[in-house]
Amino acid sequence: MILYHGTTVDIKEIDLQKSKPNKDLGKGFYLSAEKEQAIAMADYKAEQIDGVPVVNAFEFDEACLHDSSLKVKAFSEYDNEWADFIFANRNNPTSANVHDYDIVIGAMADDQIYNYVSDYMDGSITREQFWVLARFKYPTHQINFCTREALKCLEYRGYEMMERQLGRESQKDNDLFYTCSLIDYIARKTKNKRV
Repeated sequence: MILYHGTTVDIKEIDLQKSKPNKDLGKGFYLSAEKEQAIAMADYKAEQIDGVPVVNAFEFDEACLHDSSLKVKAFSEYDNEWADFIFANRNNPTSANVHDYDIVIGAMADDQIYNYVSDYMDGSITREQFWVLARFKYPTHQINFCTREALKCLEYRGYEMMERQLGRESQKDNDLFYTCSLIDYIARKTKNKRV
């Protein structure tokens, strides 16, 4: 299976020391099977530094998912376990992972979803309200390679420089984002709590 990593540089050698803490699935090297998602991430990173979007491709040996020497955690959907896992990783006070998995697979929590998780954890919304809000977001796919052993399952296949993508969201997606953001804003301002 080919997996993609969106960034602004060609990455022939993966260095886990450059991984940032407090990411959804913990510290590690993130890839996606969805090339469009990697392109969007590359564009986002390029915009931050006024750089050029680059998508790196890696061949993933899927047999590693069944290798008993590797610990693999897969979240197949948004659920309570996933939300708690994301919150623990995003709020980890150390640079070490809060888990001991080699590979973690799951949906990405964008900042809007993370705000919902935070609201739930601080009691501003109920878990049921969280799921009503989160249901309108479209999950994206990510695989986090957390250890050097996990990286052995990847083989570099090259990179592609991309054109910057501006305004790539459809009107429907923008309208849906606005509606969800408005609901989130109202819930925060009214401190809406179920009695």
